[in-house]
Amino acid sequence: MAGMVESDKIDVGFSGKRCIHSRNCVLGDPNVFVPNAPGQWIHPEAASVEKIVALAENCPSGAITYMRKDGGPQEKPPVVNTVRLRENGPLAVHAEIVLGDETFFRATLCRCGASQNKPFCDNSHIRAGFAATGEPALKDTPALEARDGPLKATPTTNGPLKLEGNVEIVTGTGHTVDRATKVFLCRCGHSANKPFCDGSHKKVGFVG
Repeated sequence: MAGMVESDKIDVGFSGKRCIHSRNCVLGDPNVFVPNAPGQWIHPEAASVEKIVALAENCPSGAITYMRKDGGPQEKPPVVNTVRLRENGPLAVHAEIVLGDETFFRATLCRCGASQNKPFCDNSHIRAGFAATGEPALKDTPALEARDGPLKATPTTNGPLKLEGNVEIVTGTGHTVDRATKVFLCRCGHSANKPFCDGSHKKVGFVG
C-alpha cells in the first residue's frame, strides 16, 4: 500500500511496504493520522504544515513522507548519517540512503533475519523472539572527516548489509559505537558480534 494524500499546502505520502507501525504518527496527532479508520486515515488539512512536517520526520521507517506546496523547505538529509540500534529490533537508518534505484532519508532495516519484507523490518523480530542489545560495547574510533553525504546500502546476497559512505553506528541512548566509511552489519540475526557481521550467515545458511 502506497499513496499520496493531497491538500492545499502539503501532500503526505505513505508507504505500507516500509511501515513498522511505530505509531509515532497516530500518537503525535490522531486528527491528522486517524487510528483504525475504516477509510481515508490521513488528513493533512487537520494541522499546520509545520506540524505535519514534524510528524513525518519523526517516522523512523520513512513510511511517511511529505511534499510542501507552500514554498517552505522540503526534507533534507541529516548533517550526521546515523544507524541507531533498536533494542531487540531493527537498524534505524537516517541518511541520504541509496538503496537500489531509490533514494530516501529514513528506513528501518531488518537485522533479525526473519522479515518477510527484506531488507526492511516487518516486526518479525517480535514473533521470532530476537534478542540483540541496543547498547553494545563502545569503540574508540577517530572522528570522520565528513559526517554526511550519500550512504549506499546494499543487502548482499545471503549475507550482511554493506554500508558505503560516512556513517556513525549509535546505541539506543545515543552513544557512538563505531564510525566508518564502509561497514558490514549483521542481518541474519546470528552474529556473535552484533551489530557487525562475523560470518555467521554462512554457518546458518541465511537466505535473503
